[in-house]
Amino acid sequence: MKSSFWKAGHTPTLLSSFLYFDLSFMVWVLLGPLAVQMALDLQLSPSQKGLMVATPVLAGALLRIVMGVLVDQIKPKMAGLIGQVIVILSLLLAWLHGIETFQHALLLGLGLGFAGAAFAVALPLASRWYPPEHQGTALGIAGAGNSGTVFAALFAPGLAVAFGWNNVFGLALIPLLIVLVVYMVYAKDAPDAPAPKSLGQYLAILKDKDAWWFMFFYSVTFGGFVGLASSLTIYFNDLYSLGPVVAGYCTAACVFAGSLVRPLGGVIADRIGGVKTLLVMYSAAAVLLAMMSFGQPTYQIALAIIVPVMAVLGMGNGAVFQLVPQRFRKEIGVMTGLVGMAGGIGGFYLAASLGYFKQHYGNYQIGLLIFACLAVMAMVGLMGVKTRWRTTWGSATTAKV
Repeated sequence: MKSSFWKAGHTPTLLSSFLYFDLSFMVWVLLGPLAVQMALDLQLSPSQKGLMVATPVLAGALLRIVMGVLVDQIKPKMAGLIGQVIVILSLLLAWLHGIETFQHALLLGLGLGFAGAAFAVALPLASRWYPPEHQGTALGIAGAGNSGTVFAALFAPGLAVAFGWNNVFGLALIPLLIVLVVYMVYAKDAPDAPAPKSLGQYLAILKDKDAWWFMFFYSVTFGGFVGLASSLTIYFNDLYSLGPVVAGYCTAACVFAGSLVRPLGGVIADRIGGVKTLLVMYSAAAVLLAMMSFGQPTYQIALAIIVPVMAVLGMGNGAVFQLVPQRFRKEIGVMTGLVGMAGGIGGFYLAASLGYFKQHYGNYQIGLLIFACLAVMAMVGLMGVKTRWRTTWGSATTAKV
C-alpha cells in the first residue's frame, strides 16, 4: 500500500468507520450462528429457520436507503450515532424480555436491520476523505468490517452453550458500547461533503441505468457473501450433523476468508481495474457455487469449496466499490444506500431460498444452482457494459476502470 494513501485522508475516521461497520456486522448476522440452538428451543421448521436468519438481512437492505438519505441530510457521523443507539436498544430489549416465539425472533431481526444499514454510513464517512485514486483501498479497509460476521460465528455458539443463547444478546452490548464511544470521539465528517439533495434528485439517480447495473452486480457478490454467512451454521449442522459450536467454527473460517480479502479486491481493482477484477470473480463464483450445490461427502471437502467461494465473493465486494465512487462521486451517499440495499436483498433471497428448498425438496441444490446462474448473468451483463463505461465516465477519471 502506497505511503501517500495514509497522508491522503483522515486515518482516525477510516479506522472508526471500520470498527463501527465491524461490530454492526457482528450483530447483524447474530441470529445465524445462534439458529441451531434457537430453532431447537423454539421448534422451528427449515423454512422458519431460513426466514429467521434472512429477516435482519432484508431489514438491513431496506434501511440502507433510509440511512443513505440521512447521510446526505444530517451527515454520516450523526446518522451512524442514531443507527448504533437503535441497535443497542433492540438487543437490550431482547436480552431483558427474552425471545420466546418465532415472532419475537423476527422482531429482533427487524431491529438488527439497523446494524446491517451501517454499510450506508461507514462507507461514505470514509470515502469522502479520499481522492479517486485511493477509493478502492479506502473503501476496502472500511468495508473489511464484513469481518464482524467472523466474530459472530466464532463466539456466539460457544457463548450460547456456556450462558444460554438469550444472554448472548446481553454480552454483545459490551463491545457495541465501547465502539460507540470510540466512534463519538474519533470519527469526523469530511469538510467537503456534497450539499444535501432533494428526494426528487434521489429518484432521478434510479433513471440512470448504471445505478441498476451496480445494484445487480452487488446483489450477487454481497448477496452471496451475507446470504451464506447467515446460513452456513445451519448448513453444516444439517448436512454433516456438526454441533452448533463446530458448525460455527466452520462458518467462521468461510466468512473470515471473504472478509479478509475484501480490501485485496479493492487494491487489485485499483491496479488492474474493477471491471477486469469482477469478470474473474463472477466466473470463479459461478463454478464454485455449482460444485457446492452437489453436496460434498465430508465437511472438510465442503470447506475446501466454500472457503474459496466466500473469498471470491469478498474480493468482488471490494471491486464493485472501487467502481461506484468513480461513476457516482457526488451521489455516493444515496448510491451506497441503493447498492447496499440490493446486496442485502440478494442475501435475503439466498438465505430464505435455501431454507425453502431444504424444506420442500430435502436439499440445498436448487437454491445454490440458481445463485450460480445469477453469477453467470452478472458476468454477461458486465461484458455488455464494459466498453461503454471505459469510453464515457471511465475515461474522465484518474483511476482504472
